[in-house]
Amino acid sequence: MTREPSVLHLLRRHAVDRADRTAVTFVHDFDAADGSRSLTYAELDAEARRVASWLQERCAPGDRVLLLHPAGLPFVTAFLACLYAGVIAVPSPMPGQFQYQQRRVTMIARDAGVSVALTDTGQLAEAQQWISDTGLELPVAASDGPGFGDAARWRDPGATTQDVVLLQYTSGSTGDPKGVMVTHGNLLHNADSLSRSLGFTEDTNFGGWIPLYHDMGLMGQLLPGLFLGSSVALMSPMAFLKRPHHWLALIDRYDIGFSAAPNFAYELCLRRVTDAQIATLDLSRWQFAANGSEPIQASTLRQFAERFGAAGFRAEQLAPCYGMAEATVFISGRSTRPPRIRAVDPQALEKHVVQDPQPGGPVRELVGCGDVPDLDVRIVDAESGRALTDGTTGEIWLRGPSVAAGYWNRPDVTEQIFHARTADGDGPYMRTGDLGVFLDGEIYVTGRTKDLLIVNGRNLYPHDIEHELRLSHAPLATLAGTAFTVPAPQEEVVVVHEVRGRFTQEELRELAIGMRATVHREFGVSTAGIVLMRPGTVRKTTSGKVQRAEMRGLFLAGDLTPLYEEMAPGVRAALAGATA
Repeated sequence: MTREPSVLHLLRRHAVDRADRTAVTFVHDFDAADGSRSLTYAELDAEARRVASWLQERCAPGDRVLLLHPAGLPFVTAFLACLYAGVIAVPSPMPGQFQYQQRRVTMIARDAGVSVALTDTGQLAEAQQWISDTGLELPVAASDGPGFGDAARWRDPGATTQDVVLLQYTSGSTGDPKGVMVTHGNLLHNADSLSRSLGFTEDTNFGGWIPLYHDMGLMGQLLPGLFLGSSVALMSPMAFLKRPHHWLALIDRYDIGFSAAPNFAYELCLRRVTDAQIATLDLSRWQFAANGSEPIQASTLRQFAERFGAAGFRAEQLAPCYGMAEATVFISGRSTRPPRIRAVDPQALEKHVVQDPQPGGPVRELVGCGDVPDLDVRIVDAESGRALTDGTTGEIWLRGPSVAAGYWNRPDVTEQIFHARTADGDGPYMRTGDLGVFLDGEIYVTGRTKDLLIVNGRNLYPHDIEHELRLSHAPLATLAGTAFTVPAPQEEVVVVHEVRGRFTQEELRELAIGMRATVHREFGVSTAGIVLMRPGTVRKTTSGKVQRAEMRGLFLAGDLTPLYEEMAPGVRAALAGATA
């Protein structure tokens, strides 16, 4: 990838050198002959200049612009228009129908201090209603409307590597959104790092269904493809959730070499793509099946390679990756060989040591996420700041050109997270909040520091408990759940999980008994609370990760509406105290 001083310069060069090459395609109907729309690089450049001209008439350089587009080409052109206009893009989901979703978007708009909001013609009325309901004094316009802007009036803002181009809001609680400040330099370096690490070329096509307001969809999939001058094919997240095989059909139809998704998407394909649908697919050209954004399950990787081998898929196409918005998404990854899966002793892992499992003893499998090509990495004891040796788990700290500039208008948090130093003064580093370990030059992510459960002096990972429950109990198998602790008065484990099916209260009681038995058998701890919920009620981030802290807060506030619940007296007392 040729180095340019800004994303704008790179895309303008593609508009000349690759004018007629298809830059981006959006598929809105797989079954219709006219079910997709495409833009060449020349057309994409013209559209970006058109929208940018409108922004330049109304915004000053550095102003923030809220992007409220659904999946589709209008988002792509509006995002690039922000780059072309010299303003800062603030991608966001639509406010949605639920109050917690609306609150999050409102907090993002206020935190960023946006000057204007853009959406498309189909969502304009919804966006206007949300603005009216929240009392925001914010103009909103449909960027794909007739007569919107004039490409001939656009002027080059003179962007530089250091200019902030994007506020990527992290998937946190609704009351505390943090906008990661991503610069032109961050985007260019990170895309180049991803390309070199996995071995992309300009002939590697990109695409998938990840929302474009999410860092994996935007910075990990759309932009690297455009920066390389290759072609990107997109579909909506809802289309994937309704018909998972359409994701795989997109990969086949558009000759996609790189497509990324969280682990749950691969599990969804395993459950819902039929043998008849697999028979219509050729997945042999899908070189990089990236898996990231949430804990990667070794069992999912094995089963996916085996099941879709009938479509030409091979284990070496699986590409477990590690990334986060604060590092402009990509941190590590590796391709051209099957993933490394390391069986370890879970009891030793509780003590932050990686050891082989005892004969006949319990086993936990860790999935390797490749090497870290362009970042300086330290594994650090989060409490003392002491750098740890390979083979010991600790918090992952990073520094390098892909690390973002900090959080928007959050100097204290920026100092704490982005300017950390080890006990011996080495730094500054960015603290990821993730726990991990280096083994044979490869990074393995073991969990989140904030999610770690400390019970009777033991360190347990909630996703291990959640995964085991789904494996052991069919009514939970396809659904979301979370495990956390509450003081009752000592820390006790509570599980909140969705359940599908028609059950009597007695049947739900028996399921809860079985869940407690599973947790005790597999992890040696008691479960002081079981809460069973309707499908779709466990809150998730935009990429499908369960919001454990959010669910814990709702539980303590008494704001859950369960189908069934049972709690130990100490937990009921803690709950009553929290809601008093």
